[in-house]
Amino acid sequence: MKRIKNNDDMSSLSHTKWNCQYHIVFTPKYRRKAIYNRLRVDIGRYLRRLCEYQGVEIIEANACPDHIHMLVRIPPKLSVSKFMGYLKGKSSLMIFEEHANLKYNYGNRHFWAEGYYVSTVGLNEATIRKYIREQENEDIMEDKLSKKEYDNPFKGRLK
Repeated sequence: MKRIKNNDDMSSLSHTKWNCQYHIVFTPKYRRKAIYNRLRVDIGRYLRRLCEYQGVEIIEANACPDHIHMLVRIPPKLSVSKFMGYLKGKSSLMIFEEHANLKYNYGNRHFWAEGYYVSTVGLNEATIRKYIREQENEDIMEDKLSKKEYDNPFKGRLK
């Protein structure tokens, strides 16, 4: 089934016109701030590849240090819950395959926390796109204002 994009932002399957957009947010287990540097780039690559395999279009996405925001267009033949199960399950396997050292922190190859947030997107697509783009800046500002100190696990005393 070939998807055709029309001028009115609708997509087409053989007998269906559709525009199913969703704002999805999901987090690493225990909301650890695990999505940094190389891991962030790799996670983005995995998610893009998996979405492409399923025919899901990523409209906007952002990997914040402790969660992922995605604005996606999912074909109606694929349910959101099945897609999220596939996306989180397969990406978790891909992460642990390339980053074997993470198994000590996460165990049992469960990188993502259970559950996710999903909202349908109607006429407020522009607002959601702006929110996703600016979310990381808000998180950075919030971290600068907080008094939290994050320990570097690779520095310090050996026991």
